[in-house]
Amino acid sequence: MPGENLSRDEARERAELLTVDGYEVALDLRSAVGDPADGEAGPRTFRSLTTIRFRAARAGASTFADLLAPAVTSVTLNGKDLDPAAVFDGTRIALDDLAEGENVLVVDARCAYSRTGEGMHRFVDPEDGEVYLYTQYEPADARRVFANFEQPDLKAPYRFQVTAPEGWTVRSNGAEEFHEGEVWRFAETKPISTYITVVVAGPYHCVSDLYTRTSDDGSTLEIPLSAMCRKGLARYFDADDVFLITKQGLDFFHDHFDYPYPFGKYDQAFVPEYNLGAMENPGLVTFREEYIYRSKVTSASYERRANVILHEMAHMWFGDLVTMKWWDDLWLKESFADFMGTFSMVEATRFTNGWITFANNRKAWAYRADQLPSTHPVTADIRDLEDAKLNFDGITYAKGASVLKQLVAYVGRDAFLEGARRYFKQHAYGNTELGDLLSVLAETSGRDMTAWSRSWLQTAGVNVLTPVVTYDDEGRVAELAVTQEAAASHPELRPHRVAVGLYRLDPDGGLVRYARAETDVAGERTVVAELAGAEKPDLVLVNDDDLTYCKVRFDERSLATLREHLGSVTDPLARALCWSALWNLTRDALLPARDFVALVLAFAGRESDIGVLQMLHAWAQSALVRYTTPGRRAEGGTALAEGALRELRHAEAGSQHQLTWARFFAAVATSDADLQLLGALLDGSAVIEGLEVDQELRWAFLSPLVAHGAAGEEAVDAELARDDTASGKRHHVRCLASRPSAAVKAQAWAEVVESDELSNAFVEATIAGFEQPSQRELLAPYTAAYFEAIERGVGRALHPDRHGRGQGSVPGAPGRPRDADRDGRLAHLAPGRGPRAAPSRPGGAGRPGPGAAGPGARRGGVSPRRASRIRTRGARRALPGVTGRPGHRSAVLQYGGVLVRRRTCNTGRRPAGAAGTSGA
Repeated sequence: MPGENLSRDEARERAELLTVDGYEVALDLRSAVGDPADGEAGPRTFRSLTTIRFRAARAGASTFADLLAPAVTSVTLNGKDLDPAAVFDGTRIALDDLAEGENVLVVDARCAYSRTGEGMHRFVDPEDGEVYLYTQYEPADARRVFANFEQPDLKAPYRFQVTAPEGWTVRSNGAEEFHEGEVWRFAETKPISTYITVVVAGPYHCVSDLYTRTSDDGSTLEIPLSAMCRKGLARYFDADDVFLITKQGLDFFHDHFDYPYPFGKYDQAFVPEYNLGAMENPGLVTFREEYIYRSKVTSASYERRANVILHEMAHMWFGDLVTMKWWDDLWLKESFADFMGTFSMVEATRFTNGWITFANNRKAWAYRADQLPSTHPVTADIRDLEDAKLNFDGITYAKGASVLKQLVAYVGRDAFLEGARRYFKQHAYGNTELGDLLSVLAETSGRDMTAWSRSWLQTAGVNVLTPVVTYDDEGRVAELAVTQEAAASHPELRPHRVAVGLYRLDPDGGLVRYARAETDVAGERTVVAELAGAEKPDLVLVNDDDLTYCKVRFDERSLATLREHLGSVTDPLARALCWSALWNLTRDALLPARDFVALVLAFAGRESDIGVLQMLHAWAQSALVRYTTPGRRAEGGTALAEGALRELRHAEAGSQHQLTWARFFAAVATSDADLQLLGALLDGSAVIEGLEVDQELRWAFLSPLVAHGAAGEEAVDAELARDDTASGKRHHVRCLASRPSAAVKAQAWAEVVESDELSNAFVEATIAGFEQPSQRELLAPYTAAYFEAIERGVGRALHPDRHGRGQGSVPGAPGRPRDADRDGRLAHLAPGRGPRAAPSRPGGAGRPGPGAAGPGARRGGVSPRRASRIRTRGARRALPGVTGRPGHRSAVLQYGGVLVRRRTCNTGRRPAGAAGTSGA
């Protein structure tokens, strides 16, 4: 029996047989409040009544509907009652003897509320006891809420009706048609896929606005807008800025896509305990509520939020209007949304330096992911849902977006956008594959897209481009060539459209560009003829302006210049590209980690871009923790802390740079003097002019005190008393788990691995506290325990987590995924794409197998949900450092040989996201 899994072949067969005409879904969510129903054992449930109207191509054919539910009350097919015990096996409903043409299926079920962010998630606000609900489905969790045909190419219109407690606000994809008392009915949607349907319900705080646009023909387009959050966050909710970015994005996409927003209203809900950064449900986008900032944050945080908002908006066209046929072509939505999120943000909003963040952060995630054993082509071979969950990663998101940026340079901006316009008009409300997009791009550009696709989308690995310069007797450039290399494991040499910039020191000490040439690099060596005769440069920068996806090396003279003058590069994008290249040299063991840390200490204080600065902090920590020899770590840590404190004291009072250096100082503080200063800043006996120690910064200062044993449980409890909120409780859990005690670590391990009691948010907080770089000896015993848990649980858990873009624990990581500390000081568990596990046992479609386990089954000593958390498959923006283990689907990032963390992140999607897991 295939259980929860669904193969590509099964989906193809079902799509050939069925055409779905529509769904009517009625949910009764009143059971979300109060005590569980009398006599109800197991999880708290709600009633789900679904009517599916569909057509079958052949009389007498058999197929199945999908449903994950504790109980099914009744199943009716074409007016005939079926025995639920005979046709429902816990995951599928067998449908036999279909009529040719029209069929009607009615399923009445008891579905379970979730605490893991899958299906209908239920959250109880500790601040006021209010209950909040929302759904999250991608790739295949709509079946936890209503019976359906759970695959992206069986699109259909939906009508939702929700019965909810009096006084709640309820939203869905469609506009509200009727609301009286406890009953809400919503308009029928356009044809969409199951995974982007949505319901949000609870006593949400809601703000409304309206987007209007006058078309060329004089008609007016009106799109009702709303933004929602928990009541407890209402005082922090800057809905005006959310609406500003939303309207700017709608203007941009209407201007460039020439296809009006197709889904009526545009609601945005910021929800608690969200595993992702965001999700592109048409008409009602959901975001993790951490994008509502309770304390002072830098402009980089607002940029991340804007990027996620626009990423999800791009999905309304790339993904919702036109959807991939199967998960092989996930990149058709995620890569495009990741690219268009930055593209639109730079051109339509105040965040005009977004490509710097993209180059320094998103691409860093891609470079790392692409050099791991778990790498894969952008267009992956997705055989089933288990494979699909592994594909929400840095390749699909960040590399895919980087490749699209190269595509725009390759075919030209106008040809690219015209191709997108034709694509939407030809395939609106339909499903596509790779060839459908390539054909329109070939039409608009005249380029050979087949060869380009084969090199860029169907092969894995990253190329290295290096300048080779010779000079004539007068010191001018005699020849400048660019060499291209590829790893032996992925030997593909690709066509690169690149710019090569020449920089020199000017009289004022700035390192400025004085010559630039754009060319096609192909093969092992390409001569850039346009630069012959140029004056001798101090710095040669290959991939200037960041047009292609590659790792950059420097010639000897350029590297020497950067060691002395990196902070003098006047162009912020060029400077960010130099930092990124130096970090890649460090990761590739071509530049000693101590040298990279020295560069950060020498030049980070002069960095103007706050996002780049935050990334440098994360990289410096990673260089110290992962790449510095044990004997040098203490010395390097002291140097980092001294440098951070120096820059903190020198930063402009009240500036975002001051805030960033304060957080970095807290992150690297280890000495008694450093910890005493943090304590004094907490209790007010020490003050740094302009630095407001608000609630979030208080937790940031308290955390290292607890981790180093300078503060204990009493101090953590006292801080919770100051901040008795949902956010405060997560900080409280994290701090308690960070205490340097073997007993504390054992308790944290038990709560995460051996119990299902904690919600995902508290699991995430517990693991964040569990792993601490300063506690290697305490963590060492858990390496073997982790792999033992994998052995018992991998491939068997019935509730795999979907992780996406969220907020990261390391400053400066962009949102979408928890796409955060890709290269930060912390080592994390991360999803990978290791060797495939054994295939599911064969079984007839929808046929219950003997001894089939239900959704609540426990196997092998690890609870199913916990086993899935251990393996942490499917993050949208997978963290770097994944190392596969033969015979296992999952992978683990080890920190000093020690298991330290799983993430519930991004992106995007886009996982919170690398800095990011954007939204989905």
